[in-house]
Order: sequence, then structure tokens, then C-alpha cells
Amino acid sequence: MAGVGPTRTPLVDVHAHFLTDHYVQEAKDAGHLHPDGMPGWPTWNAAQHLELMDQWGIATSILSISSPGVSFGDPTATRTLARHVNDTAAEIRRAHPDRFGHFASLPLPDVDAALEELAYAIDQLGSDGVATESNVDGSYLGDPRYEPLLAELDRRRTPVFVHPTSPPNYQAVSLGRPRPMLEFIFDTTRTVSDLVFNGRLQRYPNIPWIFTHGGGTLPLLTQRMELFRSVFGAGSTTDVTDPVGPIPEQIGRLWFDMAGTPFPYQIPALTTAFGNERLLYGSDYCWTPAAGTTSQVDSVDAAPQPDGDTWRALTTRNAQRLFPRLDDLS
Repeated sequence: MAGVGPTRTPLVDVHAHFLTDHYVQEAKDAGHLHPDGMPGWPTWNAAQHLELMDQWGIATSILSISSPGVSFGDPTATRTLARHVNDTAAEIRRAHPDRFGHFASLPLPDVDAALEELAYAIDQLGSDGVATESNVDGSYLGDPRYEPLLAELDRRRTPVFVHPTSPPNYQAVSLGRPRPMLEFIFDTTRTVSDLVFNGRLQRYPNIPWIFTHGGGTLPLLTQRMELFRSVFGAGSTTDVTDPVGPIPEQIGRLWFDMAGTPFPYQIPALTTAFGNERLLYGSDYCWTPAAGTTSQVDSVDAAPQPDGDTWRALTTRNAQRLFPRLDDLS
């Protein structure tokens, strides 16, 4: 494959985004002219993405819609927009079956509609999993309303890619800065804590959850959450028949990607806390511009490598375990 030399294992990018003109216009019409405080919307097309993948040595990119997601307040419009982006992603994959996959967007917070779209995406479109935001209209993923969806995801063993988004009342905490800089990282931690303390990770152990940006602040705060669970008995909303177990063990069963600034600090902290058996590569292109992704890939290749291994080979093997259809990558 072009762009992958004999000593460079091809990467699997689980954190890659696409856009459609219709989606961007719907978002703008809903008021997202500067999404999450960013200057504006990027552009995307498959041909350019493929050229860049060859440059970066990426074999396959699994596409998803980023924040702000597909929910802009009207339930009917949310269902229609989710179907639009999912059908479009499936068309892109059919045109380039070896290069692209996709995580289907779910029309949350409507759980019944999300269950319908989940079945359509997996059974008819062949999606690699589903994508959701870290919170939807202020409700986090441990919210009881989502239990029927979690139960079905658990039954199907469907990978769930969780992309961070702006928290509710972000105006009070973001200090006028783009929310992806800090608030996205905190919101990932917040929704994981909600899954933990509501007992969802234990109750639905067959869901492969994928969290972004090296797990946010989880490497630093997991032991603090465990302190409040084990010493103070605080945080859990579950009853005694469904107790919350040791939090480091639960979080250690999650999957994480290395989008953002993985080296020199973030991935070493993550792997020290949770190991590297569930570490995946992620670029965050097209929301991260091409130059930024180039620098990030270079940092991955230039970083101290795992003993007897490389970050490329390790993350690709992990991706092949999670997505068996990728086993023929070489």
C-alpha cells in the first residue's frame, strides 16, 4: 500500500471523522456556527482523506461524526439526520471497503429510535459499531433512561465509540476558550464516572467501550474515584444487590485511543495505569488539520517504543482483536 514502507506497520485509525454538506448545514441552522467554540467547520472528502492516509501509513480509518453529534433538539429531525450520515458512511465504505469503516450515529436521547437505528446500522449497513457523545442534551451515559439501549448493545457486543462534547453549562467553566482544549477531556472522565457509579460497566460487561484522547484525565483520577468508593462509600447510586466493584479494574477493561497529544506524557501515563492491551490509534482528522495529524503520527513513530514492539504494530494488533474483519492487514 502506498505510504507504508516495509518497516512501518499500517495503522488502524479508530478516531477519524467525516462530514457531509447536509449535516454541516443542519448544524449551522441549529446555531452551531462555531461548534464547541472552534473557529468554524473543517472540510472533508474521501479522496483527500485517502491521500493523507497513504502519507501517514494508515490502512483503514473508521469514520464517525464528531461533536456536536446529530441531536439539535427536534426528535424527528435527529432521526432523519442520523439516518443520513449513516447511509452516507455506508456508501463511502462500499466504495472503499478496505480503507474505510464507520461507527453509526444514534439519534439519542430517543432510546426507541436509537434501538431502531442500531439494528439498521449493524444488520443492514454493516457498521463496525456505534458512536455517541459523552453527554446528550446534558444526560450522561449512565442515565437510567439509556438502560434498554445498553442492554441491547451488551447483547450484540457492539463496540461503542464515545466522543467527548461540551458539557452542560459550559459557559460557566470554559472561560471562553474552545471546549475541545479542556472540557472535552473532562467530559470523557465525567461520563466514565457516571457509567461506573451507576453500575453500568459491571451490569453490561460485553460492551467494548472506546474512549478518546488517552482516556482524558482517567489515568490521574481513577484512584481518586476508588478512594471515594472504598473509603468514603460515596458516589454510587446503585443498591446493595448491584454494588460497584473496584474502579481501576473496571476502567482497565475499557479501550482507549491516542488522538491528540500522545507523547511524551499522555500515553505513558495511560499505559502505566491500565496497560497497553486495549490501546488503539486515533488521528482525530478532519477536526485535527492535516498538518496536526502529520505531527502527531511523527510523534508516535519517534517516541520510545514498547519493548520488542512498536506503537504501530501494538495498536494495529489491538484493533484487529476488536474488529476481526481487519485481520488481513499486513
